[in-house]
Amino acid sequence: MARANEVRLARAELKRQVAEGEVTAAHVILECPWEAASMSVSDLLTSQRRWGSTRCRKVLASIPMSENKTVGSMTERQRQALSRLLEGIPA
Repeated sequence: MARANEVRLARAELKRQVAEGEVTAAHVILECPWEAASMSVSDLLTSQRRWGSTRCRKVLASIPMSENKTVGSMTERQRQALSRLLEGIPA
């Protein structure tokens, strides 16, 4: 129970940092901090400003990758592809 709360709080903080622009989603995908490992890729992407589920789905479909895939289960190739794609898209 305590561990679950710790993970939730850490994820909320990470999402806030992404929303504020303190940390980029591309950086989180490449570095994969512990709090993001079990987070879905779509959850991370939609925490960015001006990113909704439609934009997220379109970007992931271009790779192709499931929205439900967790950040921790991504292969190195998928991490590189998605981070390059995110850095090339103006926010």
